[in-house]
Amino acid sequence: MTKIEYFSSFILPCVIFLAGIIFLFPKKDYFSSFIYGAKEGIKSGWSLLPTMCALTVSISIFSASGLSDFLSKILNPVSDFLHIPSEIFPFILTKPLSGGASVATYEGIIDTYGADSFVALCASVIMASSDTIFYVLSVYFSESRIKKTYYALPCAVFVFLFCVIFSCILCDLFF
Repeated sequence: MTKIEYFSSFILPCVIFLAGIIFLFPKKDYFSSFIYGAKEGIKSGWSLLPTMCALTVSISIFSASGLSDFLSKILNPVSDFLHIPSEIFPFILTKPLSGGASVATYEGIIDTYGADSFVALCASVIMASSDTIFYVLSVYFSESRIKKTYYALPCAVFVFLFCVIFSCILCDLFF
């Protein structure tokens, strides 16, 4: 076992032990703060449940309907022009919608084309450089009750497209 592995295996137990020590010598009632935070977390999770259910159903419908494959075929000329591998279009279409679906699509790319292929490298960089747009917007805006979200979606989609194009350009340049 290397020194870094040995050190990293003790980090989490040390943090838990340190938190326990801090709870024992209170200048403030840390345990009550912890309990209050846990209660608020449960309330937040409960209020997000309807949004999560609606999002999960809509993603399942999108994937099962074949719309993802249809859009991939339509966008093939655009991918050739931008040097984006057309094999990652199902991944690009699912990434803004669902983290779980995009991970499954990403694993399919790795299994099909190999981890060292250009397609897998592009998908890896996109996976690391972007987030699930609709999940983030729906969860955060529903929880914070922000009503004026006019520019959030177009801006998020623009940033995602930039990440996709720039990721493929970087992979083309460096790999």
